Amino acid sequence: MDAPVLDYMREHRFKKVVLCNDTASGLRAVIAIHSTALGPATGGLRMWTYPNEQAAIFDALRLARGMTYKYAAAGVNLGGGKAVIIGDPRTEKTEALLRAMGRMIDQLGGEYITGEDVGTTLEDMETIYAETNHVVTLPEHCGGAGDISPATAHGTLQAMRACCERAFGSPELSGRTVALQGLGMVGFKAARMFVEAGAEVTVCDIDAEKVARAESELGVRSVSTDEVFDLDVDIFAPYALGGVINDDTVPRFNAKVVAGATNNILAEERHGDALESRGIVYAVDYRANSGGTIYDTDRYRKGGFQPARAMANVERIYERTKEVFAIADAEKIPFYRAADRLAEERIRAIEQVRLLERPESPY
Repeated sequence: MDAPVLDYMREHRFKKVVLCNDTASGLRAVIAIHSTALGPATGGLRMWTYPNEQAAIFDALRLARGMTYKYAAAGVNLGGGKAVIIGDPRTEKTEALLRAMGRMIDQLGGEYITGEDVGTTLEDMETIYAETNHVVTLPEHCGGAGDISPATAHGTLQAMRACCERAFGSPELSGRTVALQGLGMVGFKAARMFVEAGAEVTVCDIDAEKVARAESELGVRSVSTDEVFDLDVDIFAPYALGGVINDDTVPRFNAKVVAGATNNILAEERHGDALESRGIVYAVDYRANSGGTIYDTDRYRKGGFQPARAMANVERIYERTKEVFAIADAEKIPFYRAADRLAEERIRAIEQVRLLERPESPY
């Protein structure tokens, strides 16, 4: 993305971006805060080998905005934020670097709450927790929900079922063919769920060991990371990095449904229009992948973390996905616009209440 950063922030109503540097540990990071209308800006901490600083900044911005909509759409009282560390998590991640990041987060005084994401783990969150209390994704022994990837995977299953009901007339996955891209913590669990639901699953991943494990444990077949877009399947399930729906891939899809856990699956909004013009039903990403977020943040609700209540809310992703379709049909707008409208209406309502409750200035 080549747009000026401040212009992009103005267009999408961002609150702030913080650039972080700690020379001693080698930390180079970005914290993006999109909105605090519903509560503190919250979102995961990603560590990735970005090609340049501009790419890191815009990834943090896009992901932060997505978190605002995710929380609003899920009925969670938190705002949208995201942080990224520039570097290879396999070779450059150290305790000193993570603790430096924790101190950077702590200096924001609770305006941003972090959590696990691509390239970081629960153990990393525990390390960061040594420097700041503003961490949501934590092991159970630290008071957190533990591994939230099963909840994320289960939520994507619910979104997929809603898409299948629209595309095929039934929410059942039994007998359906699925091309799954990405076998990370969420993708592998989702693949297992699809197999258990009776689907015929084909997988791909850049990590050959993950592919071999899936073939052995789940009985799935595999293809190359490029071939996956051309498969003649019912469902394409993205569980890798964003921008997977783009000018190159849209014409190649044979699937009738696109649903998975990837954030920012549309390279640009127009690619959602392109999918719909081809008769492809897709789950809006921040609705489909909100299961882990819903489960994780349940501990902020009254009574503290209650697993049954949290998972019941994850189950509602099925109905929330259908709600998007209903609004899109009624107002004749794209799915992504319908989902945004639902989230924006909730944010505006809360902002209006706060405005009315603000005391008048005596001056």
